[in-house]
Amino acid sequence: MEILKCLHVKARGEVYPCSEIRRFLVPDDKVDWEVPWTNYNPVDYTAPALLKQPPWADPPYRDEGELNKLLKFNQLDGDVDRRSYTGKYQVINGFPRNPCGRTGLKGRGLLGRWGPNHAADPIVTRWKKEGGKRVTHNCSGKPVLQFVAICRRDNKEWAIPGGMVDPGEKVSATLRREFGEETLDSLSLPEAERQKVKELISSLFQAGEMVYKGYVDDPRNTDNAWMETVAMNFHDETGDSVGKLNLQAGDDAGAVKWMDIEEQQKLYASHTHFLHQVAKAKNAHW
Repeated sequence: MEILKCLHVKARGEVYPCSEIRRFLVPDDKVDWEVPWTNYNPVDYTAPALLKQPPWADPPYRDEGELNKLLKFNQLDGDVDRRSYTGKYQVINGFPRNPCGRTGLKGRGLLGRWGPNHAADPIVTRWKKEGGKRVTHNCSGKPVLQFVAICRRDNKEWAIPGGMVDPGEKVSATLRREFGEETLDSLSLPEAERQKVKELISSLFQAGEMVYKGYVDDPRNTDNAWMETVAMNFHDETGDSVGKLNLQAGDDAGAVKWMDIEEQQKLYASHTHFLHQVAKAKNAHW
């Protein structure tokens, strides 16, 4: 498993997702909190939907001191795990500080939790085959891997079918649940066939290989709230279980399909990096 040494880029995108809010511009040499920057004046933004107190989000606060009393940072806070995979993060003036540096935006943005927001990304793979034989790439001569990709509804980018870890939920359960929900909800299957697919998924997910655990360069990140994930690879070596699922081949929104793993694929957040690790581990084409 490789640790991502991140100079976040997507977390500094000019316009914040699902809004017209523009981040304070942060050049590469000013990302690190250790670099003095007296003129740094990030925009303060928390999505209006979060202020309505949805059950999956932290409650709003009235002042800095109250936030520190409400939440227990860097520890298990009831069922909510506020510990970071990157280690202990700083809490400045009552607010958690992004361990990878400045983003040009403070507040929570679209994220439910102050500090780390934990997700899980199941990378389900198979070998690409034609006529029962593995397909090798013309340039590298290595076999081509495919992974199950979904088209995100919010930004139409292709991604690994992951999701948020519920309070008190084990990451292993999140991985299985999210893959099942993301893929099965995109397929029109009779109930009997749907049950068979669930059994295939359950069998495949009995064992997996950790690919990554840590910070994610996510466009929703802010100075005070950020995404972290555990990415696991579940590989169907023979293609006889989940690998034989007849997933949609089209590119329309909300779709799910088998996608070739290769360097040119532009994917959501840090997903391209995760797939690179899988390709290296399997000695597959990249």
